[in-house]
Amino acid sequence: MKIKDLMKREVITITKEESVEKALNIMKMNNINGMPVVDEMGNLEGFVVKADIYRFLIEPGHYEVCPVDWVMAKEVVTVSPEESLLKGAKILRDNDIIALPVVEGRKVVGIISIEDILDYCIEKNFL
Repeated sequence: MKIKDLMKREVITITKEESVEKALNIMKMNNINGMPVVDEMGNLEGFVVKADIYRFLIEPGHYEVCPVDWVMAKEVVTVSPEESLLKGAKILRDNDIIALPVVEGRKVVGIISIEDILDYCIEKNFL
């Protein structure tokens, strides 16, 4: 099975200019723990997760106006839609990350998470 067979194609994203507060609100509203940061063309620029935002909130400041660029990871591990699901699972595990942006070139075309893979395994009785 390939990543493209299981990935979510409708990806919730944010731009690096948006506020940290907006990023956190989007994650809460959509019940997600992280999301790709993209430019206006949908090209991947980073990834932001709740844990990084929470660490940021420990420091006093104005998270309402601070840009996502301040808290996002700029070095992002990605996967191709043609990669095997097993390879994607290993990348997630080896990098201790919650989700992988699926990219073609630099354009985000999907996302796959540990939860997606576990749900699939449970559904197919692989566990």
